[in-house]
Parts: sequence; C-alpha cells; structure tokens
Amino acid sequence: MLKMWWTWYKTCLAVHPVKTQVISSGAIWGFGDIVAQAITQATANKTHQLEEGEEKQEFKINWRRAGATSLFGFGFVGPVGHYWYEGLDRFLRSRLLMQPNTMRFVGAKVALDGFLYGPLDLLVFFTFMGFSLGKSAPQVKEEVKRDFVPALILEGGAWPIVQVVNFRFVPVRYQLLYANLFCLLDSAFLSWLEQQQDATWKQWLNSFLQLKDK
Repeated sequence: MLKMWWTWYKTCLAVHPVKTQVISSGAIWGFGDIVAQAITQATANKTHQLEEGEEKQEFKINWRRAGATSLFGFGFVGPVGHYWYEGLDRFLRSRLLMQPNTMRFVGAKVALDGFLYGPLDLLVFFTFMGFSLGKSAPQVKEEVKRDFVPALILEGGAWPIVQVVNFRFVPVRYQLLYANLFCLLDSAFLSWLEQQQDATWKQWLNSFLQLKDK
C-alpha cells in the first residue's frame, strides 16, 4: 500500500509538481491543526478536572480553524515552498557556484532557510490565521507580537537539525514533502501556540526578552 502510494505521488509530482505540492501541503497542515485542537482540548480537560472536578468536554473539531490552516498550506506553504526549495538550490549552484552536498553548501541552505524563509513563514501564518478567524488589524498585530518571538525561538532549536538532513540527503524535488512531514508536527505546534493566547510561559518569555534588550 505504501509503495503504491509512493509511486502514485512520484508520478503526480513529475506531471504536476506545483499542484501536487499545493494539495499535499494543504492536507498536511489542515490535519496538523486538528491534532493541535485535540491536544489543546485534552490539556484543558485535564486542567479543569484537577482544579474544579468538572467532567470532560466532548472534543469537537473547529472546522473553520482547520479550514483556515489548510488554506494556509494550500496558498502559501505549497506554492512558495516549492519555488523556495527549487530556487535556493539553483541559486547556490549557479550563482555562488557551490558544490552540492558539501558542508558549505548544506550550511548555506540551512542558514538562508532559517533567516529568510522561516521568519516569513511564521509571520504569514500568524497574520493570515488572525484575519481568517475574523480578528481586527490591531488584534492581529498584538497576537503577532505575542506569538512570533516564542515560536521563532522554539522552532529555531529543532528546525535546523531537520533541514540539515533534508538538504544533505533528500533530492530537491522531495525536499518540500520531507519538510511537510515534519510540518505535520510543526503545524500542530503553531496552531497549539496560537491557541495558547496569553499563556503565562509566553508572557514570561516576552518579558525576559524585553528586559534583555534594555
């Protein structure tokens, strides 16, 4: 079954590369948000039971939110990710004349991905999710200020490791798929982070960074 799916995916990718990346990205990010909703609900149930002795609330999927996250995968991650990975590889090979799979080549890819694509991805995600859920521009601005830095720091610890493996061993045409498989966890994490709103740990982290800058 897995082999059959992989053969079908490779065929689709060869015939319709952008369309295949768009559809798979949308499906993965939408599913990731549903996972995040389930985790958030389970955590809330556990906390309420411990504090107030309440019964568990039945888990209901917020389809508007899942749809918005899936649309982010369709509209941004799929097309932008496709051209980013292809263009980054082409730029380093043809413009900077770097040899593929060398430490310098992989390191340059990881650095550019972390400093350019990563922050842009987070900024677009939090902005898009805010507006798609009906929030005003001032609300979105405050939420971006609240969520962007914690997400960038937490993801910055793990994502470079993922991308070292990706850029070193995975062919370019499959690099977005590889990243999207980890984005299943990443989308769940970002959705969970956005749903945490003004969590204590998030306030502490932002306050700490503000003190550090003074």
